[in-house]
Amino acid sequence: MTAQRGAHAVAPLFVPGHRTDRIAKAAASGADAVIIDLEDAVPPESKEAARAALAAGLPDAPTYVRVNGEGTRWHADDLAAVAKLPLAGVVIPKAELGGAITRWIGPHRLVALIESARGLAEARRIAALPAVERLAFGSVDFCADVGCAHAREPLLAARSEVVLASRLAGLAAPLDGVTLAIDDPEKTESDARHAAELGFGGKLCIHPRQIAAALRGFAPREAELAWARRVCACEDGATAIDGAMVDPPVRARAEAILSRYAQMRELTRGQGE
Repeated sequence: MTAQRGAHAVAPLFVPGHRTDRIAKAAASGADAVIIDLEDAVPPESKEAARAALAAGLPDAPTYVRVNGEGTRWHADDLAAVAKLPLAGVVIPKAELGGAITRWIGPHRLVALIESARGLAEARRIAALPAVERLAFGSVDFCADVGCAHAREPLLAARSEVVLASRLAGLAAPLDGVTLAIDDPEKTESDARHAAELGFGGKLCIHPRQIAAALRGFAPREAELAWARRVCACEDGATAIDGAMVDPPVRARAEAILSRYAQMRELTRGQGE
């Protein structure tokens, strides 16, 4: 079994596992990874059909499967099914220490969804688990758990902790949660840019119309690019750009901006740029 590569996806797209007609479309949507969902997007009466559909073939894109959580009657069968598939990874919902994520011995790396107060409190230790490849922030479920609004200010501390936990563990920058508005690309782009400014490396998407907007949000703006190019073009040593000193950390930030621009250019070739 050859695993797929998708550890640095920027705009992975959820698709309901029982809607097989949408899975191939998801791969052609411009998303750089597909997450076949066996959990929230699938009603109880369709759980077994969604799991069985995995054996029919995977889309032509890096593919993850979000399994049903531990404690549900579908969890064990989901794990058995995904173990046989050449996936990019498995998404574990409501990740907390002491659960399946701690005991994981499967063949795939894991994306740990931080969706509860306990999960957030344990995020640094979860990120350090050998099987974990990346963290993602399940903002909607987190808000339901702690009783806060699904808005930027109430979630700032939680988002920052997910970013910090990822960095301390040496993981790829985490994935931010979804934007619930599927017909508002400006909202999706703004949310993605906010996430990028906090240190996230991507954003979970729930509709193909969100992908291009999410990618735009993670792409550097023209002013950032111009600044980064000037910094990288200047000679090493003490110098100033726009009245500010350029030292190694500033140069490293400029190089990161140019690297992110190159990544976004590659991803958006099929998005009409």
